Amino acid sequence: MIGERGGRPGKAGPQARQEAAAALAIAALGYLAGDPEHLARFLALTGISPGDIRTAARAPGFLAGVLDYIAGDEALLCAVAAHAGIAPEEVDRARQALSGREWQRDVP
Repeated sequence: MIGERGGRPGKAGPQARQEAAAALAIAALGYLAGDPEHLARFLALTGISPGDIRTAARAPGFLAGVLDYIAGDEALLCAVAAHAGIAPEEVDRARQALSGREWQRDVP
């Protein structure tokens, strides 16, 4: 069955991947905001003040940076993935999509 946009099922276009990746990064940021310890560490490492998060979130690369931060801590990565109801590998795929790189699986 062909989707409304003429694509094949299960194959999202670049814009749809970007939007899904951004939504995941925003959810991850929300998770951080709900955990004062993680939020304080994230803010300290990025140099962003709590009042500047909304402004920073509009900057190119910020959402990819959120996912970079998440991916750097395995326990946090697993917690965010569980919170979002996804496999941890999806965070890396989203990070790559936000960075403008296409994820490709190595095939033996």
